[in-house]
Amino acid sequence: MPNLFLRVRASDVPVYRLCDDASGTLILLMVVFGPWAFGTTPPSTIWLMNYAAYVLGTLLLVKLFIRKIKQCPLPRWDVAATENKSSRRTSAQRATALLGWLTLALLLFCLVSAWNCAATYDPVRRIFLYQPHLNWLPHSFDAHRTWFWFWSYLGLAAAFWSIRDWLLGKTETEEKTFHPNGKEAANPRLNGRMRQLLWVLAISGTALGLEAIVQRASGSSKLLFILQPVVNPEGETQFGPYAYRANAAQYFNLLWPMLLGGWWLLRRHGGRIHLLPAFAAILAACPIISTSRGGALVTAGLLGLLVVIFLAIESSAAAKHPDSLRRLKKYFWLVLIFLGVVAALGGYFGWKELSPRMNQLNEGFSGREQMYADARPMAADYPVFGVGPGSFGTVFQLYRISNLTYWPDQLHNDWLETLITFGWVGFTLILAALVCIVVAGWHAPRRLLITAGLALTGCLVHARYDFPFQIHSIIFLFLLIAAWLMAAGAVKRPQLKKPQEKSRRAET
Repeated sequence: MPNLFLRVRASDVPVYRLCDDASGTLILLMVVFGPWAFGTTPPSTIWLMNYAAYVLGTLLLVKLFIRKIKQCPLPRWDVAATENKSSRRTSAQRATALLGWLTLALLLFCLVSAWNCAATYDPVRRIFLYQPHLNWLPHSFDAHRTWFWFWSYLGLAAAFWSIRDWLLGKTETEEKTFHPNGKEAANPRLNGRMRQLLWVLAISGTALGLEAIVQRASGSSKLLFILQPVVNPEGETQFGPYAYRANAAQYFNLLWPMLLGGWWLLRRHGGRIHLLPAFAAILAACPIISTSRGGALVTAGLLGLLVVIFLAIESSAAAKHPDSLRRLKKYFWLVLIFLGVVAALGGYFGWKELSPRMNQLNEGFSGREQMYADARPMAADYPVFGVGPGSFGTVFQLYRISNLTYWPDQLHNDWLETLITFGWVGFTLILAALVCIVVAGWHAPRRLLITAGLALTGCLVHARYDFPFQIHSIIFLFLLIAAWLMAAGAVKRPQLKKPQEKSRRAET
């Protein structure tokens, strides 16, 4: 009976395609919904994203059952036509497998922390209700918050792996075009689903950026002209759908390098692909217009690095052509125009308010450093397992020197807050997961690797002075880019002869 159940049937393929198409539709809807739903900061919007992610996870399990357990042959970009099942796994495959185990370990860490809670917090009476727990296991001092973050992390994990799996599937057009004949030299730099995702991000993100610019120029204090936030209702720290301008800057700084990466890969195709640099220029100006000091500095750093890398790579490639001087002039003018648009938009709409804030940069950093100093004893007191995921805001009150000590709900330093809430055990698991993402995505097309890597690095740098990873929509976009990078690195490419290999490297 089990053998009959596991046997491939004619109905498996249509069921798989139905699940795959449903996954794609849901992923694209989540991409649009996340930032537009006020940055997915209200709890109701977070739960909507969680429920959607649980559906994605269920669809992924069905697809994996058909593809892995039943071993139904289905066309995918991570399966080569001539692949030998007994061949040794590559470093990227080993890193992907290890990341899967690390994902389970992190989820188990959060689950045990919530289940084995040391206390629950009553916000009405403002007291901790302590209870017996196993001190040698992860435990939380605010069970309610840790449970909330566990369910959110579960949804984010399901979304991450579902996105990676969906991006590696072939569309119907690709199935007809790329035949399994062992000569798949025409593998696209970005497959059909990656291009679809790129355009959804570009159109939705650009519309969001334009709305945010108009909102700031009009002086409206309502998010998306709809919602009056409770925090900072005067509107000085708001930008677009985000009540905190730095979060808006973090979202846009993750997005615009990806648009440039897509254009850099596909620019020879011509047509509408040349709209992407215009969209990216608008989005790159948004962190400046938002008047976020950290966001503006990260934007400047990313722009400087991308310009240097772009000119270096293109100059090296152009030197091999007879019209190298003309090519270099073209690339130089493209860079100048892009930077000019970013500077013009950012300067006109944001520099007047940003300039005095930049002059107070040292004061802002000194205030943050004092807050970090107040919080570091928490990490020293609970070094192994931390105080529990999501519980920083409630536990910090116990470490206030007086009632005059600022009591933040987020520490404005996600690296230190993660160490405080996860301890060295959870913190090490997260660092290992980041390393696995780098290794698994290392063989992605070079230009995508550069732009996606810089986008992720910029967010990690900004996290040293702010809290991007406390905002659901920013975590979702960060994980989406990581999944995209891993999927691009997992694409199986044909083994070419050495002369052809060299020409291919020059092309990509």
